Amino acid sequence: MNDVRELLDRAVGGAGKPAVSAAAVYAKAARIRRRRRAAASAAVLAVVAAGAFALPRTGGDEDPAHASVASAGPSGASTPHARDKAERLAALLPADVGEIEEVSLLELIKRATPDQARTAYLGPLDGHYAFRRDGGVGYLVLTLEDREAVERKTGRPADPDEDLCVRVIQDPARTDCVRDVLPDGRVLTTWHDSMDREGDDSVGWGPELAGRLTQADGSQFLVRSSTGFEGPGTQGPLLPAPPLARQQVKDLLTGPEVLPKG
Repeated sequence: MNDVRELLDRAVGGAGKPAVSAAAVYAKAARIRRRRRAAASAAVLAVVAAGAFALPRTGGDEDPAHASVASAGPSGASTPHARDKAERLAALLPADVGEIEEVSLLELIKRATPDQARTAYLGPLDGHYAFRRDGGVGYLVLTLEDREAVERKTGRPADPDEDLCVRVIQDPARTDCVRDVLPDGRVLTTWHDSMDREGDDSVGWGPELAGRLTQADGSQFLVRSSTGFEGPGTQGPLLPAPPLARQQVKDLLTGPEVLPKG
């Protein structure tokens, strides 16, 4: 599915140098796992081979009583704008999602400068967010693409009548695809992605819940609720599950807060 795979490819590409491929950015930590297999015990080998790999938690038994918002902005410095966006997002989510911070994956992964990583967003809550809980760090990536952007990328506007699950199930790494037709005609398609793919990049992504909300005007929201990544720029171990579940993603995307005013 090019839509979501291109989402972070655009985010981590550029920075004054040729962009990496989407496959490279989204590569599962296959190479990292192979190195670990060489030194692992037989028991660990069995777990990895079964696809149950997970990094250990480092946060003890901490159980956040409410969603808190970090003060660091995308470039690592405290900015009112970053805090405001993170606070507005936190206000829309359940109290137990963890600590939310707006970040820049381009800065984290590609070591881009704040100026190089600067991105113009259409939606008021578009961006990249780190979710910290239980000692791990996951990410939410949200991007609204207008009709013109979709047409430039695909040659046609987003089509609510398209059954995205037909394409999704052609990739063994993608499972549990659900197509939800909303009363207003918009269509939200979500699926789980193990991200278990080979790649030529040192960054490997953990399992995630991905999705696309197709709108009647030909625009679309692209979303990733990721358990995190390993490699350069990592901020901590993977979360045991995506930071936002399917219903939480649906509630977020179907609310007026994510739409541009007017």
